Amino acid sequence: MAIDCEHALELKNLKKVYERNGQADDLPALDDVNLTVPRGAIFALLGPNGAGKSTLINILAGLVRKTAGSAHIWGIDIDQNPRQARAAIGVVPQELNIDPYFTPRETLNLQAGLFGVPAAERRTEEILRMIELTDRAEAYTRTLSGGMRRRLLIGKALVHSPPVLILDEPTAGVDIELRQRLWENVRALNRAGMTILLTTHYLEEAEQLCDWIAIIDHGKLITSEPKHQLLARLEHKDMIITLAQALPASAALPAALAAFNPQRLNDHQLSITYRPQETPAQQILTACLSNGLELVDISTRETDLEDIFLSLTGAGSQA
Repeated sequence: MAIDCEHALELKNLKKVYERNGQADDLPALDDVNLTVPRGAIFALLGPNGAGKSTLINILAGLVRKTAGSAHIWGIDIDQNPRQARAAIGVVPQELNIDPYFTPRETLNLQAGLFGVPAAERRTEEILRMIELTDRAEAYTRTLSGGMRRRLLIGKALVHSPPVLILDEPTAGVDIELRQRLWENVRALNRAGMTILLTTHYLEEAEQLCDWIAIIDHGKLITSEPKHQLLARLEHKDMIITLAQALPASAALPAALAAFNPQRLNDHQLSITYRPQETPAQQILTACLSNGLELVDISTRETDLEDIFLSLTGAGSQA
């Protein structure tokens, strides 16, 4: 019974505490997480290693039992209707958990059978074409390349036509060409109506691909909001100004330019961080030109997701 027609996933006060030697850890893996994933979104769940992302996914997949709270998949309570809830998601794990003695066709048919899909309704050939494994459909999976096995994992997650697809680090260790093909498939699935939840170490991927982003750290949800809204949090630019004449460190900057607190990169370059809404770029350029500084080059860099991630978690560049 759907409780919310707008949300593909809904987590309320979700908590997970692991036990060691019969006693609960002091720090929960998930601590009172409240999260909703809109239907039809491509949703990124980001966080440093050990933040709780895999625990959250494993709870949804039925592999880990939550300590407290509730979770609904496509409106289905994972406790009250566990089989229905698991049928509503397809999970692509980080690990290549594929039987090496099965062929891709056998693998997909077996997985479909496990989900109770009748033989007449199976989409094996369609999925093989989508993941570009038709010509290797009868090869043992142990002979497939790492990229082919990764694609087969995605195929396994699609055999029962779930409305929600969860991708846990799907491009870890794959080459650029395969990564681009995987994302093309993800976009196509999303256009067909599937909700996508992914974790990734590549923040630029999340920024390019996703329309909604959540960040988790130490088991706590830091933020969850549309990408454009998140990027607007630190809306600033860095302007790099290259001067024709050298401006040694001993030389004083004109007062009009010093007001922008420029940083000297070298004798010919200055870096100025500013907010476009408060300080138009033209104002900075006018201060340079009106004080006799000849400009050779100007470049700017806008806020990106990595800036936001670092400001919210204080972590390194990996999510």
